[in-house]
Amino acid sequence: MLLTIIYIIAITAEAMTGALSAGRRSMDWFGVILIAFVTALGGGSVRDVLLGHYPLSWVKHPEYLVITTFAALFTIVIATWMKHLRKIFLLLDALGLIAFTIIGCQVAIDTGHGFVVASVAGILTGVCGGILRDILCNDVPLVFRRELYASISFVAVVFYWLCSTYANLALETTVLLTLIFGFTLRVIAIYFGLEMPKFIYKDDDESSASSKDEH
Repeated sequence: MLLTIIYIIAITAEAMTGALSAGRRSMDWFGVILIAFVTALGGGSVRDVLLGHYPLSWVKHPEYLVITTFAALFTIVIATWMKHLRKIFLLLDALGLIAFTIIGCQVAIDTGHGFVVASVAGILTGVCGGILRDILCNDVPLVFRRELYASISFVAVVFYWLCSTYANLALETTVLLTLIFGFTLRVIAIYFGLEMPKFIYKDDDESSASSKDEH
């Protein structure tokens, strides 16, 4: 029940961030709703297709489509005030990341998969929606160039697995502890700007051209 409530909050917040991304690209209302839907439910859909887990979550619960649609339209109405809510959305996104990760991990466990597949399922559920959003909006996905994100999803999977498999904690307790643990890590990463090491490569031709430009 707790995870369902958090999930609904998370898909609403993610749909609104997707709508804002579409707005930055001057998309029409259909585009805004589509990007909102992909952002909120794309990760779970990718997971379900790869695991053969049917029906897809939004097919089984079509009310999720209604929620994301209304969230997108509501974002259009209050767009001028959204910049004042940025910090709140960062926190909701952090909460959503961990909630999506837990759900993805549990779906894999319920279908009989082990730790490796559960980890991939959890991470895909957590980050794929944002990746699809950025690709459709012609941006480099934020997950590849901002504060720790996918790695925190993986750490949350490990924590969840240890609590449920080795500590034998009750499901509700495991979910709550993982939410607190993962959310805290994500907030710390945002506050201190913690990032993964970046790989920067330039061809010799590019290096020569940049040197000539400097001179």
